Amino acid sequence: MSRKVAALIVAAGRGRRFGEALPKQYHDLGGRPILRHVLARFCAHPDIPLVRAVIHPDDQELYEACAEGLSTLLPPVFGGAERQDSVRLGLESLQEYAPDCVLIHDSARPFIDSAQIDRVIAALDSHTGAIPAVAVADTLKRSPERGTISQTVDRSHLWRAQTPQGFRYTELLEAHRAAASGQVFTDDAALLENRPDAVTLVEGDEDNFKITSRTDLDRARARFQAPMEPRIGSGFDVHRLCPGSSVILCGLEIPHDHTLAGHSDADVPMHALTDALLGCINAGDIGRHFPPSDMRWKGADSSIFLAHAGQLIRALGGRIMNIDVTIMAERPKIGPHRARMSARLAEILDIPASRVSVKATTSETIGFVGREEGIAAQATALVLMPPA
Repeated sequence: MSRKVAALIVAAGRGRRFGEALPKQYHDLGGRPILRHVLARFCAHPDIPLVRAVIHPDDQELYEACAEGLSTLLPPVFGGAERQDSVRLGLESLQEYAPDCVLIHDSARPFIDSAQIDRVIAALDSHTGAIPAVAVADTLKRSPERGTISQTVDRSHLWRAQTPQGFRYTELLEAHRAAASGQVFTDDAALLENRPDAVTLVEGDEDNFKITSRTDLDRARARFQAPMEPRIGSGFDVHRLCPGSSVILCGLEIPHDHTLAGHSDADVPMHALTDALLGCINAGDIGRHFPPSDMRWKGADSSIFLAHAGQLIRALGGRIMNIDVTIMAERPKIGPHRARMSARLAEILDIPASRVSVKATTSETIGFVGREEGIAAQATALVLMPPA
């Protein structure tokens, strides 16, 4: 089911239990603030076009440093006295965008992955709300006096709730407005739990823990002591040739007796490379970030798409190590332009040209390429990423 999904990152808290003046979401984790990790992960998800943070008014400068370079973020909004107030204010700020669904995520859970987000979104096809959760594994004891055990609690139906918690937007906004100035709830699912079959559980992940104490932060930082992980992505694209006077390849306009047909500038190798880079971070494909049905991208310069993929990788703490592009065409000849093509791709991605390989081949007059009906390209990318 096609739907517009928004994400609210709740980052207005003071983190009093953390015991420091600097709110925990702005503490360093692997060279970047905790909140930066969270924002980058949601911005990289291809099915979430709207991402907004709810922040404390005193944190404007801290937030701007966190969000620098994340061009797809909506401007932040200020929160309220309680988390519940902050979520409601965030929800109300999204009304002009009319999302179908909304995800609410804690700013201190930096290890959320795309698979958990996918499970929450998918569950909203059949439920008003969905939350990731992990079954309680430890034996539970009740101790009213904090020392003397009075009861062993049955854990068979108990779960530890995580975020993002997902909901159909209109229903959650109505529930928050109804609860305003009333009972304070500890999470958003609690506002809808009294409705039959309204909120369902999906599989959570032990790694998706919330940084609440210094011990949690030490645990999170330990993950970044491991070596960077290599990720390999591949991409392929093809565009049809039609009458014209030039083609755009790797950002260069090359004279030719045909042109390439496409919604954007039809830069085949740049499209293939964009898909390869998105594949390295499991961020879908170019069409999910820049759908051809969106007229904003009509005739667009494909460097916009490639720069976006590179920016997502950097925002997640990754480094592009090597890219290799092969252009498949009978004509025009690519050899005279290869050096400039490599330089242009390197410029867009802000990496040395020595890490960019551009090659070309023909198809020996076989197939649509051989008949000069179209031009194809494939690309491979190697990226180093922090441990997931």
